[in-house]
Amino acid sequence: MKRILIVEDDRALGDGLCLALRDPALELTLCRSLSAARSALEAGDFALVILDVNLPDGSGLDLLRRLRAGGNQVPVVLLTANDMETDIVAGLESGADDYVTKPFSLAVLRARVNAQLRRTERVQTGPVVLDGFSFDFEDMEFRRDGRLIDLSKTEQKLLRVLVENRGRTLPRELLVDRVWTDGAEYVDENALSVTVKRLRGKLEENPSKPRYLKTVYGIGYTWTAGEKEG
Repeated sequence: MKRILIVEDDRALGDGLCLALRDPALELTLCRSLSAARSALEAGDFALVILDVNLPDGSGLDLLRRLRAGGNQVPVVLLTANDMETDIVAGLESGADDYVTKPFSLAVLRARVNAQLRRTERVQTGPVVLDGFSFDFEDMEFRRDGRLIDLSKTEQKLLRVLVENRGRTLPRELLVDRVWTDGAEYVDENALSVTVKRLRGKLEENPSKPRYLKTVYGIGYTWTAGEKEG
């Protein structure tokens, strides 16, 4: 599970960020001051920091510079109302990986956060072998019992999210966000049902009684299969 530290003193915005980034694969920690953020960073590692620049007890840039000076290369996305070019340059030169000015779309911020997390993900070094399946997401080669299976790009994206989170139930809204939106404001959730049906048709022996890509009614979907690394 990846841990994200959110440093934002505005109570409504901080709560909104936690809601927008809610994900069963993420653990969110919200701090409302620099001192609280420092304590959180000293207590454990994070996969990403979302950092407000203007905080009640100082500048987020000071914390960012301190992190980089100490060799901590955790990705940092800055949030600020300062949209002057010089402010943006100062943030990036201090070591920020991205810079978002207020007001901003939560969907766009979520897409940028996901992009930063993808950059730091462990690279899969070979196909994932699951109970007769072989899924090579890097070379886009998918097999069942040695037989090649042709998957569309959308089917590949959905399968990858499910397989990488195998054993966990993923909500429908999370899957829609991961596979389709990437910052878009609206996607018809029927697209998910259609793609699940197509995947089952290609992967399951009996698509009407799926063994692997299962529905968890009222919540979403899960992938269940024994595994070994190939």
